[in-house]
Amino acid sequence: MNCSKLGVVFLLFFSFSLFAQSEQLSVKIDRKISDWHQAAAEADLETYSNCMTKDAVFIGTDPTEYWRGQDFIDFAKPYFDRGKAWTFYKLNRHIYIGTAKQTAWFDELLDTPMGICRGSGILVKQKDQWKIKHYVLSITIPNENVESIKKLNRKFNQSFIKTQKAKY
Repeated sequence: MNCSKLGVVFLLFFSFSLFAQSEQLSVKIDRKISDWHQAAAEADLETYSNCMTKDAVFIGTDPTEYWRGQDFIDFAKPYFDRGKAWTFYKLNRHIYIGTAKQTAWFDELLDTPMGICRGSGILVKQKDQWKIKHYVLSITIPNENVESIKKLNRKFNQSFIKTQKAKY
């Protein structure tokens, strides 16, 4: 086998190896996110909080829902104490991994008691463990329903916008 053929074989093998590693990493990250959602469904606050960094940010569906670190755990604890927090079922999920393989981000569609929601987040690798650093949960609204939702939210939005403008 001449050098050019050997080079092509090596390149193909190397490319396949990198692809397989990325796929394995995606599966591992997907499992972490699914375990996090499952811990909420089972009201396992310890596992749930251990899936997150200590300084994680959680942004909920209400515009007032913005928590950092322990503040979110304190908010969530009463729900977990009831024996069931919330149950989200994955409809789909897309995972993206940074080139250094220390950061990943994702988006997902979820079947929830609120209807279809979209989650998005960032994970970081800490001591060989993937942890959720930032998560945003949003209720989806089909485009044909936007006008009726705007009317429904008008009074709240006006008041909230006024409050926020006064703060900032």
